[in-house]
Amino acid sequence: MDVLINVFVALHIIGIASLLGGFLTQMKAMGAGTARFVPAMLHGALTMLVTGVALVGLNQADDNTLNTAKIGLKLAILVVILGAVYVKRDDEKVEKALFGAVGGLTMANIFIATLWT
Repeated sequence: MDVLINVFVALHIIGIASLLGGFLTQMKAMGAGTARFVPAMLHGALTMLVTGVALVGLNQADDNTLNTAKIGLKLAILVVILGAVYVKRDDEKVEKALFGAVGGLTMANIFIATLWT
């Protein structure tokens, strides 16, 4: 079971890398006011959602203790990110504030995952 959990952790990290990488590639465009949500951001957020749910299920099946407050907060942040990216995915440009908020929430999710023990 540990190998399967580690595979899903790796896939979860790939998802966050895709979401954050998509944001970082658009930073220069954000300064010019022409940033947009690239498909990698949507796919990364969806990957994070699916693998995160799978990780919760696998850890519960393995009788590991879960920090439900941490998981709930990370899920809430991810739902906000996913909603924003999904709704605005076809727009040619996204407002700076919304684009910056998605990047900030993505980084907040990373810090919650790594620093909250």
